[in-house]
Order: sequence, then C-alpha cells, then structure tokens
Amino acid sequence: MNQPLKPLPGQARCPGDSVQDIIHREGRPVPPVLAEESYSFLGDEDIGYERYTSRAVFDREMERLWPRVWQWVCREEHIPEAGDFITYDIGDYSFVVLRTESGEIRAYYNACLHRGTKLRPSGSEGCTQQLRCPYHGWTWNLDGTLKEIPCDWDFPHVTGNPEKFQLPQARVGLWGGFVFINMDPEAPALEDFMGVLPDHFRNWHMDRRYVELHVQKELPCNWKTAMEAFLESYHVLETHPQLLYGVGDANVQYDTYGEHVSRFFAALGVASPHLKEPLSEQDLVDRMLVGDRSAVTEDLIVGEGESARTVMARHLRKVLGERYNASLDGYSDSEVIDTIEYHLFPNMVLFPGVSLPMVYRFRPLGNDPDKSLFDLLFLRPVPDQGEAPPPAEPVRIGIDTSYTTVPGMDPGMGHVYDQDTNNLRGQQEGFKASKKRGQTLGNYQESRIRHFQLTLDKYLYR
Repeated sequence: MNQPLKPLPGQARCPGDSVQDIIHREGRPVPPVLAEESYSFLGDEDIGYERYTSRAVFDREMERLWPRVWQWVCREEHIPEAGDFITYDIGDYSFVVLRTESGEIRAYYNACLHRGTKLRPSGSEGCTQQLRCPYHGWTWNLDGTLKEIPCDWDFPHVTGNPEKFQLPQARVGLWGGFVFINMDPEAPALEDFMGVLPDHFRNWHMDRRYVELHVQKELPCNWKTAMEAFLESYHVLETHPQLLYGVGDANVQYDTYGEHVSRFFAALGVASPHLKEPLSEQDLVDRMLVGDRSAVTEDLIVGEGESARTVMARHLRKVLGERYNASLDGYSDSEVIDTIEYHLFPNMVLFPGVSLPMVYRFRPLGNDPDKSLFDLLFLRPVPDQGEAPPPAEPVRIGIDTSYTTVPGMDPGMGHVYDQDTNNLRGQQEGFKASKKRGQTLGNYQESRIRHFQLTLDKYLYR
C-alpha cells in the first residue's frame, strides 16, 4: 500500500483555514500586498547561542553591522523646527540629529573636533541655535560650519582651514515620517535598502501618523533575543493563553522578501487551531476585547450571517475614526483588526494596522551583550482636520517594572507585553547554561528568525 508522501521541509502547515482563506471570505476587497505569500525554506541548522552571548560577536556587530545599516532614529515630528535636536546612541556611537535653518535634517557625530567632548549629552533633546562644546566653547552653526573658537589667535591651523573643521555627518534618509541614519557613505540608498517595504506601505500612510504613546523598556537580554521574541507567534500557545480565543496563532502567515524585510500576518476574530471546542462568532467578539478596550462599547452583537471579524472591524472603523477624527473607510477589515507586522533589518518592526499601530526598535543598551533597550511606540492616524497632537514624551521603565504602570497603556495590552518580556531573562541565562549549544527553529513558524540571522551573517562575515 502506497504511503502518503511527506511534505518537503518548510511545506508543512497547520491544519485548518489559512490566513488567505480567512481574509478572502470578507466582503471588502483585500489589498494586493495582503493577498500574496512569499515563503522560502532557508535551512534547518541550529542557531548558535554564542551569537547572543559572545563579547566577540557583540564587538563584531559594533564594527561591521551598525556602521553599515540604515537605523531609525526618530520621527520627523520630534524635530519639527529649526534648531530642534535629538541625540541617538548605538553602543559607543553617538549622533546629534537636528533640523537646520533651511529645514534640512542632519546627523552630526556627537563629538567636538577640538578634544573630543560630546557636544550634547546622550539621551538629551531640545532646541538650540548652535552646537557649543561644554568644555572649551568651540561652537558650530546648525549647518555644521565652524562658528567660533575662543582664543582663535592660537589656532591658525584651524581658522585657515575651516572646511576641515566642519562637523562630520552620517547620511540621513527619510521615509514615512521616520528619520534614518547610516554611517557608511558607500551603503545603498535607503529606498534600495528597504526593498519591497515602501511599495507595501504605499497606502498605509505612515507619514500621517503621530506618536500617541512611547515606552522605553530596559531588558535583561541581548538585543537579538528581545527582537526575535516578536518575530513569531509560535509562543502564543504557552505564553499568551488568553489570546487563543481570538487569534489564529498556529496558522499565522510568514513571508520573507529579499535580505532586509520579512512579515507575519495573523488573523484576529478567529479561534486558535489549538482549541478543541468551537466558539460561536459572538464568543469570538467577546474574547477579542484586548488591546483597545478604551475604544470598545457594549453593543457588539453579531447579526444573522455576520462574522466576528466583520462586526469587530465595522465597530472599530467607526469608534476609532471618531476617537481620532480620521476616516477609516478606506481600510479593509484585515487592516483594521488583524496583526500585520513587518521587520526591517536590523532592528525595526512596524505594524501598519489601525487598532494595534505599533512600531518597535531593539538596540544594545550601552556595551553590554546581555542588556538591550526596547522602544515601543503607538502611532495613531493624524486627524483629517486640525493639527496632530505633539509626539508623546518617552516613558522609560526598568527591567523589573511592568508595562501596566505606564500612563496611557491599556492594562490588557501591558499584560501581554509583560508576558513577552518575562521569558527573556530565562532565555538569555539559558543560552549560557545549556549543554546543547544552539536553538533549533521551526521551518515555517520561526522562518523570520532564520531569515534575520542569515542576513546578519552577510554583514558580519562577508
């Protein structure tokens, strides 16, 4: 008797409806970028733990990764006027990113050209008419030209060569309201580095968002450990059991694009394939009220022939549109309720959806391979009329502080993030304790982690 053929590596999928099955049952048209799939089997070798713990690997990243990639620094609304600045650090690298009098955004290496003192303290921001060294008073104009040297009679070798003493700059790129920098003059342009991402986001208008909430969380793990926790939904079953009643976790769609972009696409308003007992459409609606409870009323009743997804999308389209004074009629049901998450190498994660509109950034905290800083921003639609609110100030919390303590954070959503980050200390410590020296990834559900690590290798070892 013939045995059924085993699927090739990477071809196996969770039984049940796929994300594509779910979204194509809806009445509204599905955006073409959400109607496609892009998966490739990338191998099944273990990923060595030394990548997350080794000082040598960390130092190599500082030498060969961070100086060669585009990094998101801030939003344009963080520095709207001439003289507005923000400092950005990655390891020992530090930059003053500011808007000049002509409106151009520049990123200056944060060091005086006299004896190296930082021009602005790390973590500082504000508005200034010049950059003046706090040690000896050497001063530069906003356009980076040398303005003043105390006792300039003693520096004819400087005053006679002013072009040599213009502040050095990193490259600046702008996209979707975000400000990026790159230290490498030979690196590809930002648009080329981003691959398909600008095209995918063409109708999601990230430039018409504002920062409603900004949390900076210190984490007891390597920056890659932290980021990879958010690149897969395989952990939902064990880490977030309360979400199984409204999220298709095991049947999430995973896509990779080129070297620098990957995506997962999780359908909400459906039950997890792990649940043994079916839920009614009304049960699903009742279970979905996590993450935006402040926007949800009590009149979510599923009518004849309706689905939980249709009811919730219609409700959120109305309530969130009124809350933010912005029309959401142009968004499909999926764009309103589903979790759509893109990763831009190396450390940026973007959610273009409406109800969970987050942006993440993961970077080393100082020079410690075992610590990282996680930036979490909620980007809401800019009102159709009137001005956008000013960006929220970042709220920084320590390793042992709950997200639920942050003013403005929905408690249910804060609890989800606590569940995520509670795993990270144990994982970082387990890397060092393990006799087995690498992590074994799923071929499909953890494919974005492998994609990220393969791209990282190209920067570190080629």
